[in-house]
This record gives sequence, C-alpha cells and structure tokens, in this order.
Amino acid sequence: MRERLERFARECRGEVLWDEPMARHTTLKVGGGADLLFFPADLDDLQAALVQLREARIPYLVLGGGSNLLVKDGGIRGCVISLKMFRGIHVLPNARIEVAGGARSAAVSRFAAKFGLTGIEFLCAIPGTIGGAIAVNAGAYGRNIVGKIETLLTVDPAGLRMRGRHELEYAYRYLYLDPEEVVVSAVLELHPGDPTDIMAQMADYLTHRGESQQVGYPNAGSFFKNPAGHAAWKLIDQAGLRGYTVGGAQVSEVHTNFLVNRGDATAADLLELARVIKEKVKAESGIELEEEVRIVGEDA
Repeated sequence: MRERLERFARECRGEVLWDEPMARHTTLKVGGGADLLFFPADLDDLQAALVQLREARIPYLVLGGGSNLLVKDGGIRGCVISLKMFRGIHVLPNARIEVAGGARSAAVSRFAAKFGLTGIEFLCAIPGTIGGAIAVNAGAYGRNIVGKIETLLTVDPAGLRMRGRHELEYAYRYLYLDPEEVVVSAVLELHPGDPTDIMAQMADYLTHRGESQQVGYPNAGSFFKNPAGHAAWKLIDQAGLRGYTVGGAQVSEVHTNFLVNRGDATAADLLELARVIKEKVKAESGIELEEEVRIVGEDA
C-alpha cells in the first residue's frame, strides 16, 4: 500500500500529508492517522486522482468539515481527500446560487442572506461543509439541503455527472451516491426575501442552537438519527443516560443526543458509549437507535 501511495503522491499536484492524525481534522478530536491526506489543487487534479486511486486499488474517503465523522483509533488505510480548496459561492439569475462542495454551510447561509435570498437559513446552524451536508442530506427546523438543490455536480473516476433534484434518490438524512462519487458543487433554488428578515431568522436559529446545543466540549453534533415519531435526545434522557460516561466520553448534560469528548476520550470510548446508549434505549423503549455520525477506520 505504501509504495502505491507514494507513486500516487508523486503524480498528483495538490498538497499531501503523510500519517496525518485525523483528530486534527474532526470536530470530535479523536481518531488515528490517515495513511495519506490529500488536498486536490483543482477539479482536474481531483478527477485525475480518482482515476489513479482506482487503478492503484487504493481505498479513499472524502472529508468534509469533519463534523459528522468518528474515526477509529487505528486510523484510516489509504487516502483521505479534503476539498478545502473548493469553497466558491456565486449568485446566479432567478434567485439561485452555485456552491462548491468545500464551502462551509454557515458561510453559504450568510452569503445568501447578504443578497436577499431566502430558503437556506437553517444552514447557519449546521456545521461542516455543503458537500458533506449534501452527502447525508443534512437538515434542521423541518428543512433539508437536498430539497433545495436544482442541480448537483459530482465526479467519479468515469468523469463528471450532472443531475437534477428529480433524478436524486433521497430521504431523511439520506442521499444515494455511488461509492466513488464526490460532491463537487450544487445549484440551490432560493427565493427573494428581505435581508433584515433573513438575518433575524438566522439569529433566532443561532440563539436556539446556543441555548440547546452549546455543550462545551468537542462533539460531532447529533450522534443518532431521530426515529420516526420520536426525538433521539428524549429517548436517551428517558433511559437515564444524561451525563453517563465511558472513559473520556460522555453523554452531554446539555443535549443528550450529543456525545462529547471531555478532553481525553478515545474513539473506543465513544463507540462503547454509543453501544451502551443503544442497548439501554432499546431495553427502555423498544426502539433501536441508528447512528447519524459516520464511523470509519480501523480499531487500534
């Protein structure tokens, strides 16, 4: 694997980091090292890299903002691709904007508000990047990001692929993408609005988030999906798990669907805490929780 990665690194144009600790690149601040972390210089570099990775049989993972990700303590074999160079946001005619996959979700909502475009205020409360948000169909306050897409541009080793929203298969916290697909950009359909009103709505969302979600420690946001007709945080609370700890990992005392790193947690601590939560919630309510956070990598 190392020899193949070294050959790949020589052929690409973007920046590469070897044996990079993923704790530096995720909001949970845990996780072992990635064999190689790659920052493509541009779209051509990304597309060429995907072809090379496939031909060399090197597995890869695309990293967004690292906010919905738990990397195991053994790290990630192969290549991790960061799209931090893909951050452009542009206004288009007819109340639309084009956003690159690496643009921060909160920055996109502020950009739209500046130009008096409404419909994505909820993004101000969602950490991470637009590409990551699209990949999991992130949402808040009854809205989701894929529902605002006019067209989605992705790339895989075969080339670029453009689809309209009606061609996408999506549901709550779900978007179907082929395993090798990477979100490049999207055009979002918005509506004209008053910038003052838009900013006021965003301020309300951020106030609510500050009151209910400022947990004070590194976290990955909501750890579990909300089961149909239920709130995950309430099920966890009713199971008596508020403040429950495993090693350095804890169920937040502020918001029980947030698992936090008290400073010295390992990925193994968080995974064991998640296992305990699922077991106790199932015993208490009969409901089986499903992780919203993506879990990747190898055990130590």
